[in-house]
Amino acid sequence: MDEDDFFSTRPTDPVTLVCKQELGPLSVTELDERIALLKGEIARVEDHMAATQAHRSAADELFKRS
Repeated sequence: MDEDDFFSTRPTDPVTLVCKQELGPLSVTELDERIALLKGEIARVEDHMAATQAHRSAADELFKRS
């Protein structure tokens, strides 16, 4: 499977741009900041996913057929 299969087909998609950015010019400090930012974004997405799943479970329970 090609690496490009994991990325959006929109060339301006922020995740695609971040993942394809050259890391060579970045300092260790900049890389640490980047990691912290990405970990924060992962936590934000996980929180949203958990809320979405809870909402879906509540809806499924409400409309559960007997």
